Parts: sequence; structure tokens; C-alpha cells
Amino acid sequence: MRYRAVISYDGTSYVGWQRQLNGMSVQEKMEIALGKIFGATTSCTASGRTDAGVHAEGQVIHFDADTSIPTDKIPYAVNTELPDDISMLQCEETRDDFNARFSAKRKTYRYSLYSSPHRLATLNKNHTHIISPLNVEDMKKAVEHIVGEHDFKCFEASGSVVKSTVRTVFSLDIAVTKLPAIKGIAFDPIKLDITITGNGFLYNMVRIIAGTLVYVGMGKIAPDEVKDIILSKDRTKAGKTLPPEGLTLVSVEYED
Repeated sequence: MRYRAVISYDGTSYVGWQRQLNGMSVQEKMEIALGKIFGATTSCTASGRTDAGVHAEGQVIHFDADTSIPTDKIPYAVNTELPDDISMLQCEETRDDFNARFSAKRKTYRYSLYSSPHRLATLNKNHTHIISPLNVEDMKKAVEHIVGEHDFKCFEASGSVVKSTVRTVFSLDIAVTKLPAIKGIAFDPIKLDITITGNGFLYNMVRIIAGTLVYVGMGKIAPDEVKDIILSKDRTKAGKTLPPEGLTLVSVEYED
């Protein structure tokens, strides 16, 4: 029987989703847990890799198992064998040809950061600290040039080999939260959540888009320049790749 499951994890302590020789991965922890519960070696496939330090709220995996455990009880059983920073949230039976990676139609990521003269200890684990004030209105203007189908080569990190760099961004939103004012600092701190949904993403694409928007907010790139940056297909003209700790895979959507 093939199963589809939704899992979440804090990626701080892991080398990423995929098994690697240089450290512990989320996949390895999950497969160890599945093997213990089902009494047999069990491999699992995710909707996509997440890099070291990247988190997930709604990563989707599939695996095959022959078990008498009721499907709705599988998460309870698996979670007894998982560390506190990984959890299976739900599980269901699926068709034999379902593939968590190749059947995916849309993915949503969130990049979280905060703007403050000083680091905020309670946010540092899963947010990126920007020490400068940000012009959020300019950042929102720049978003208009990113949404849609484009060749996003300018937002692709080196080392990736793909047939096409054309992707579709269905939506890109910036949510702002005012943080408690701190007496005596240069500007009031804010928290930003940049949420992006697309049919697929290039290597480090979301982190580079977030970095480009931050450069817009800092005044290093004008909002309308983003259109030209995309047309140029030149990675050096975009913003820097922001750190992994601010990135979270929120959800993955399928047709069924």
C-alpha cells in the first residue's frame, strides 16, 4: 500500500531533507522511524529537497508499507520514534502511482525576517535579522514584477542543472507585523513574512527573491528595476541569497 503523509520539521539541526554523508538529515530520521514502526526497511520520497537549516510546516512525503496499523493511527505511532523537531501530522492511503515529488502542482514557501537595530533573541532561530529599516511599500511595488510566468534565471543560484528556468509565481504577499517598540533605538522593529506560491522553484530562488526585495526595501534597488533584472537573466544584478533559517516550506498542493 502506498501512503501520502504531511510532515513538519525544524531544520536547524539537520543537513537538509535528503540523506547525506556529512550529517543527519530529516529523511534519515523519518526512514529510521518508519522502519521501526513497520518492522521493515522503508524509504520515503518528499515533494522536494529543503536545504540545511530550512524548515517545513507542510512537507509531503510518500512511502510504501505493508502494515495492519490503521491509517489514521500511523502518525501517532511514527511520532513515538521521531525527535521533538520532526513530526508526522497526517497520513492517508493514496494511489499506487502517486509521487510526492512529480505529482506536485503548487508549492508555497514563507520567508520570515525582522528589521531591527538589534537582534531579537526570540526570533533568531527561524527569522533573518535585517539591521536596516525597510521601505515596505517599495518592496510591495517590486512584487508586481515578480508575479507571473517568467524566466527566473536571475534568481537561480549557481550549481543547478535544470532544463528550463521558466517558472510561474501565482502569488507573492508581504505581511507586516509591528513589534514592540524599544526605547532609544533608531527605528521601530517590524517583522515581515514573504509568502510565495508557484508551480516550482529554482535552486535558492525563494531566498534570492527575498534578498532582492530586502535590497529594494533598503533602497539599493528601485522597485521598477526588478523587471529589468528578471529580463537580464543575470544573477549578479539581483539581491543576495538570504540565510536558510528564515525559510519554511508551508504547503504542497496536488490535483487530487
